Amino acid sequence: MNAFVPTFLIGLREGLEGALVVTVLVAFLVKSDLRTKLPYVWLGVGVAVALSVGFAALLEFTSANLVSHRKELFEATASITAVAFVTWMVFWMRRAARSIGGDLRGKLGHAVEMGSFAVVVTAFLAVAREGLETALFFFATVRSATSGWSVIAIVTGLAAAAAIGLGLYASAVRINLTKFFTWTGAFLIVVAAGIFKYGVHDLQEADIVPGLNRHAFDISHLLDPTTWYAEVLRGTFNVTPVPTVLETVAWLAYALPVLLLFLRPRRTPAPAPTEG
Repeated sequence: MNAFVPTFLIGLREGLEGALVVTVLVAFLVKSDLRTKLPYVWLGVGVAVALSVGFAALLEFTSANLVSHRKELFEATASITAVAFVTWMVFWMRRAARSIGGDLRGKLGHAVEMGSFAVVVTAFLAVAREGLETALFFFATVRSATSGWSVIAIVTGLAAAAAIGLGLYASAVRINLTKFFTWTGAFLIVVAAGIFKYGVHDLQEADIVPGLNRHAFDISHLLDPTTWYAEVLRGTFNVTPVPTVLETVAWLAYALPVLLLFLRPRRTPAPAPTEG
């Protein structure tokens, strides 16, 4: 249950990105009177979803069948890779949000001219990226969870994203996507800081880096690890009462500069000078 909130948010955030991509593709074909191409879009989306589910299962299977140090090294690599992907994703989404619709419509227009297979590939590539990111981040977030709540959380988040995407397509729902992606992006950065800390801890357990028993502080008397709120903090942000020095440095070294860069005001492009 402790990983429910971050896992739900990952499903909601990544799912909504995927839903927006599908919405753009479907709307383009409908408005262009190319409804006969819609099954090819859904085929590409279906294959991308199947690939993402298979990738998540492969990660879990690989982790479950490795022994001690190799398992720790594999999970550390997965965690650090997930942090790199999510960092790139939140910054890319902030920069490309305004132009992504036009880019997708342009790519799909070329694909329609090339044939049905190209439409399938275009839809697959557009959705697969979001799906693979979601699978990797999901694995890195929930591998410490001990119940099936993580699966329920990710499915609930994806279902909510699909419902919002359908509402946006039908013009029944209006949300400020810029604010949504800004605040969920900031939240995911804090979650990613915890995953980065997981990765460092796994590297210490694998004897790749030292300091496993060198603790930065001990606040067990303030944050009793047996309480529900300690579990929520650990499952959501990986805040623990007795972290190692290197874990603490890693959490701060990632979270603070990345958050400052992400939340800094963006420059407004200067208007083009008028002639004459």
